[in-house]
Amino acid sequence: MFLNRDFLSLVSAQTPSMERAHNCRANARCGPPIRLSSMEKPLMVLHVSLYHPTLDPVAFAKVSQQLQHDTSPLLIGRGQDTHLQLQLPQLSCQHLSLEPYLEKGGTLLAFCLKVLSCKSCVWVNGLPLRYLEQVPLSTVNRVSFSDVQLVVHIEEGTSLEAFLCFFHLSPSPLIYRPKAEEADEWESPGATSPVSKGTDSRSPGVST
Repeated sequence: MFLNRDFLSLVSAQTPSMERAHNCRANARCGPPIRLSSMEKPLMVLHVSLYHPTLDPVAFAKVSQQLQHDTSPLLIGRGQDTHLQLQLPQLSCQHLSLEPYLEKGGTLLAFCLKVLSCKSCVWVNGLPLRYLEQVPLSTVNRVSFSDVQLVVHIEEGTSLEAFLCFFHLSPSPLIYRPKAEEADEWESPGATSPVSKGTDSRSPGVST
């Protein structure tokens, strides 16, 4: 029995693709390869507790329970452009900024608090801050201004691109001596205050 030469040529040309299909079925790997996404770095978390003596729910009506933010300054005040908006008339539109930065030689985000209002003094861990002054934050921080009390607890994370904030409203005072706490330490002879004067409200920045 003789086979048509054209038919034999067609079978020969299809043999490699048929073998590849057989191998594909054998390995159960049909289709494009699966690409595994890289593991995301954990975000640094800031737990922020808030208190105001009026306990007016309107004052905190625009405070979300959770906020993910990039490495630009997080603004606090009564203005519409702030990230933590407190509807209290005694506050400036932009009263404070929480600013992430990377210290020289550091591998984790650090934070400082800067005063953007010239209306009143801001107390941070017992230290008085005025307009454009800033201070680095530690693991637990107590902040008070215009009868507002904040306690900021920082949990470390390795991401340098963003951080996460959780906001909690407190029904009772968080700080009982906001203007006296730790003040004697920085008034003692030879003590060096960590307060620095900023030239503007921009973040120190994150360098990679």
